[in-house]
Amino acid sequence: MFFDDRLATVLRQRATGEASLRTQYRQLLDLLGRERVHPRGGDRSLLAAAWLRLDALAEDIPAATRARMIREPGWRFRSPDLAVHLADQEPEVAAAALNRADLASEDWAALIPRLPVRARGFLRLRRDLPIDVEALLERLGVHDRGLPAPAQDTAAAAPEAPASPARAPDPVPLRPAPLEPRDAIEVAPLPTPVAAVPARSRDDTGRTEISALVERIAQFRRTRSETQAELEHSPLLPLGELPERSERAVTMFGFATDTTGRIAWAAPEAAPMVIGMRLFAGTAAQDAAVDGIARAFQRRQPVTRAAISLEGAPAITGDWIADAEPRFSEEGHFTGYFGRLRRVQDASEAAATGPEAHEADRIRQLLHELRTPVTAVQGYAEVIQQQLFGPAPHEYRALAAAIAADAARILAGFEELDRLARLETGATRIEPGESDLAALLRRTAAQLTPVLSPQGAGFDLDFGEDACLITAIDTEDAEGLVWRLLASLAAAAGPAERIELRLDPVIGAGRGEARLYCTIPARLAAAGEANLFAATTRTGESAISPGLFGTGFALRLARAEARAAGGALRHDGGALVLTLPLLGGNRELRDAALA
Repeated sequence: MFFDDRLATVLRQRATGEASLRTQYRQLLDLLGRERVHPRGGDRSLLAAAWLRLDALAEDIPAATRARMIREPGWRFRSPDLAVHLADQEPEVAAAALNRADLASEDWAALIPRLPVRARGFLRLRRDLPIDVEALLERLGVHDRGLPAPAQDTAAAAPEAPASPARAPDPVPLRPAPLEPRDAIEVAPLPTPVAAVPARSRDDTGRTEISALVERIAQFRRTRSETQAELEHSPLLPLGELPERSERAVTMFGFATDTTGRIAWAAPEAAPMVIGMRLFAGTAAQDAAVDGIARAFQRRQPVTRAAISLEGAPAITGDWIADAEPRFSEEGHFTGYFGRLRRVQDASEAAATGPEAHEADRIRQLLHELRTPVTAVQGYAEVIQQQLFGPAPHEYRALAAAIAADAARILAGFEELDRLARLETGATRIEPGESDLAALLRRTAAQLTPVLSPQGAGFDLDFGEDACLITAIDTEDAEGLVWRLLASLAAAAGPAERIELRLDPVIGAGRGEARLYCTIPARLAAAGEANLFAATTRTGESAISPGLFGTGFALRLARAEARAAGGALRHDGGALVLTLPLLGGNRELRDAALA
């Protein structure tokens, strides 16, 4: 017969030194932190002795040391009894214990009502609690994560200031419960006692500092308004100022949420406007429009083409389509969603007629039908590769990783097909913006050079290191266009073949444009002008891939993007010429563009 005598072995040890006290305390935490501690044979006295020894050791070990031991990386406990036992101790110990507790939903539901009111607030600092536990905390009224600022009763006037300023009594310092570094919150310092303000802040005229400050603010506002009025009525010289560009609407951005469905990260162009916004509430109180989203959130399932309406800044207000996948930690805990939001197009903008538009719509419908099985295959492959539902042999994990990578490439190819169909039929457009074309060319060429240099090939940039040419195209769209163009040329480059890039600003007829000349490699020039943009044009084996469908398709997509941005991509003798509109197109840009 096998039996577990580890608890009795630990209790038989005599801890005398400081190190042995900490060791025994850590051992008891491990043993009492299991899901259920029931000594075989019905010896309840052994378990009671273990709890008593844990309390005795707590008297000899400082609270900060015990909290640091509980917060050790990689250690969690599953015992509700240990959680409620530690939650009644010092604030730092209680905070560390409730942060490290890894309990089931039903255990949390039974534990939270037993916790001290002070300890319940520490649970609000966690982001990985189940939804029903969050709802229970809401019902119990656990809302605030920090202490409220003390109310200042200005009506209770302070006594008259004495003739000589008296020292105000020192306020009692507020010592909040120490928290973990990642969960630390800021506590506002206590305000200076009201009685001390008039006692030390009256000037020679009898005014307090506060009244003087209010008067200075009012004077500043008056002066500023007078200056602004003068500027508005002053004549301006015709110096060619550019009109202010209105804030462009965001059409697409990536995001990640926490376990409550609140956006915790977003792409830089949308982050200030959407971080903190809740996309998926995950509760039963949902209307019919988002019931499917709530159901997917509760079941931790992917969200596909879900309709969501955002409110807030003008750049993000409107109707959106959400696609998101659930995220899990290495231990298998749900950590939130990550995905992408795409703005719903207005019917007036998306309306297009003719056979080309009809064919493009058919392609988009076909791509939508193909995405669903590919996404499912990718999801199952990632589950196996990451061992989310259990261990898997290394051979299966390697095969699953390869399948997930292939699925990602296929989905990227679907995106390119859909983008080309929309651009060529006018169903979508390139958003205006500003991007430094010279900087993008330098950066993209630097990324491709390490792959080309072993065979002596590469790019020759025929413009200065400090050259700057601002084009009227969004940075993200410009990066994709430049990558497709240079990657297509680099994939066709042969040994010792150099690709020249020459960039010139052209100003004329009230319109400015940036013109990029790219020499065409011999392998690509052999395809001929008629087949240069054909989907059948490929450059053979290369470590550089311009896209899933080859060089010809990538160049055709780049040409469609350039046209949608107000430029062009054309074949001119032995070169490809890319033109993009300059920002503003005035003479000052030409003078400051290239040396």
